[in-house]
Amino acid sequence: MPKPFLILQIRPEDDTSDSELAAILRYGRLEAGDVRRLRIEHTGIPEDLRLDDYCAVIVGGSPFDISTPQESKSAIQDKIERDFNRLFDDLVSRDFPFLGACSGNSLLGAYLGTSISTRYGEPVGLAMLELTEAGKRDPLLAGFPDRIAVLLGHKEACDATPAGATLLMTGVSCPVQMFRVGQNVYATQFHPEGDAEGFTLRIHAYKHHGYFEPHEAGRLIEAVGAQQTPHAQEILKRFVARYRGGT
Repeated sequence: MPKPFLILQIRPEDDTSDSELAAILRYGRLEAGDVRRLRIEHTGIPEDLRLDDYCAVIVGGSPFDISTPQESKSAIQDKIERDFNRLFDDLVSRDFPFLGACSGNSLLGAYLGTSISTRYGEPVGLAMLELTEAGKRDPLLAGFPDRIAVLLGHKEACDATPAGATLLMTGVSCPVQMFRVGQNVYATQFHPEGDAEGFTLRIHAYKHHGYFEPHEAGRLIEAVGAQQTPHAQEILKRFVARYRGGT
């Protein structure tokens, strides 16, 4: 029987978590039976989790910020970060297939030793990003236009490409938008699963979390629906196709 994809979610709200999962399934061309979903926002990553039971790992977004001062982090956020470091010890050393979006990007970047700060935060909305020369040769991006549209919104980001990583996509407001470690470990600052429906739900859920001024919610909802992001979603589709079944 083919190995499932492991979906690790860190969103506390049921509706945003369910919406994120539905988008990953939709754009990854996955069925519910193809994945194992773990919501780790309350308990962290199980200590007995074995990567050998899965074909790949996908991590989505979260309202937690890595750059929050350590003394201000909640006990569960501190545990989740430590759990991810433990997971990455195994995953990165094995070059095990991984795709981390937004929070997944910050968690991996911090593990690899790059600083995470609010210097390159970006407002919720649409952004145009550029592929690097290495990105044009990467199997998840090959054949893409030089510039693609994505949906994003983040208070923090990697200040620089992690040492030993390959920068695949960059942007004017935030230079580290997608990178790869080894051949199979990927991270994106943007949301490859993002679409207008999902972002509308997130805008309502997080309008008091500091991503934007609450009165801007209506304008942002209109903006995220102004253009589709098929190439961003194609990244998720290609990732799933490449690693489905552990091949």
